[in-house]
Amino acid sequence: MSSATTSSVSSSFNSGAAASSSKIERKGNVATLSTSAGYQTNLTAVDTYGNTFQVPDYTIKDILSAIPAHCYQRRLLQSLFYVFRDMTCMVVLGYLANNYVADIPSPYLRFAAWAGYVWMQGLFGTGLWVLAHECGHQAFSDYGWVNDLVGWILHSYLLVPYFSWKFSHGKHHKATGHLTRDMVFVPKTKEQFLKARGFDDLEDLLGDSPIYSLTQLIVQQTFGWIGYLFANLSGQKFPGKSWWQVSHFNPSSLIFEKKDYYYILLSDVGILVQATVIYLWYQNFGAFNFAVNYLLPYFLVNHWLVFITYLQHSDPQMPHYEAHQWTFARGAAATIDREFGFVGKHIFHDIIETHVLHHYVSRIPFYNAREASEAIKKVMGIHYQHSDENMWVSLWKSARWCQFVDGKNGVMMYRNTNGFGVDPKKETVKK
Repeated sequence: MSSATTSSVSSSFNSGAAASSSKIERKGNVATLSTSAGYQTNLTAVDTYGNTFQVPDYTIKDILSAIPAHCYQRRLLQSLFYVFRDMTCMVVLGYLANNYVADIPSPYLRFAAWAGYVWMQGLFGTGLWVLAHECGHQAFSDYGWVNDLVGWILHSYLLVPYFSWKFSHGKHHKATGHLTRDMVFVPKTKEQFLKARGFDDLEDLLGDSPIYSLTQLIVQQTFGWIGYLFANLSGQKFPGKSWWQVSHFNPSSLIFEKKDYYYILLSDVGILVQATVIYLWYQNFGAFNFAVNYLLPYFLVNHWLVFITYLQHSDPQMPHYEAHQWTFARGAAATIDREFGFVGKHIFHDIIETHVLHHYVSRIPFYNAREASEAIKKVMGIHYQHSDENMWVSLWKSARWCQFVDGKNGVMMYRNTNGFGVDPKKETVKK
């Protein structure tokens, strides 16, 4: 492994180590994480299904040592190929739709054609989003300025503040599964859940109706991403602070460091440029053209992003950790790989299928991630989490089963008051 690769790998978990009284050590040219905090080994907990969950005790060194060195290689031309491939697909689809769909005589077939077009644009738009995400992790190429330029352009087109999200997302990677330092989809504890519902005891609570859960999902999948960017919804709580004080668009936001100030401004400039493009688009081509070619695909991209991310970090068998039991290695394992067929592999660039590996080494490019994933599975063993359940089924299950987390030894597992799995009032293990 080259010295450049070692530096990249170590930086992906260096900040997370600090909170656990950890340090980076080197053996030869490989950087590893040494944790001196007094966390316990051989811990177990009971997941939502009632099964015994064994907390992993392997180290980052074990993981890094298993990954072939060539998996770290980032190839600029190959990365750019995928950008231009996705853009070409979007342009060709746009040309065909805007020149031929209007001539379809049947209004029903015409509607179906426009709907199919919008759907496909949303898929390829999400593919571009994932490639911009690669840029934010510096997995796109060996050149930082290229990564940031390409990422800034692609994310700005999709109304994402590139550097702002890059910084907050980096903190998420450094503290995945940490109840007080993770940055997104942070679950409520039992106490927080009760307080939000206005009760003092679980005995007083009734389960949510399926209609209530469905409504929550619709709001989450439609506006969740926008709410996260504007007001840090689903992120860490900052009691007494306004939405603007934790907004991704505020250069002085509490979620950023002072050194990030001008990068946040640059992110906002990208959004303003794209907002101008959108205004001129609407003015010159009309509402319908703007809606089918940008607005509706934009909302689909937002949906896919939340859909993917929520299911990577929410599952009845997934742990979260209090500070005294969290390590980087444990946190990175607190995510799950899922299967999304052709779309996941060829359009979403394997972001769903290789996400566990991505949390261990985020600078491995997606086209090397499958091989690297196979390598770390041998180290992770039973701690590797994977599901081939239909992801729409998983979405509904997580919404109904994963209401809050609870635990007595610093290992927090999902619980619910809807009557699914382990009863949080009894904690009975399934036999």
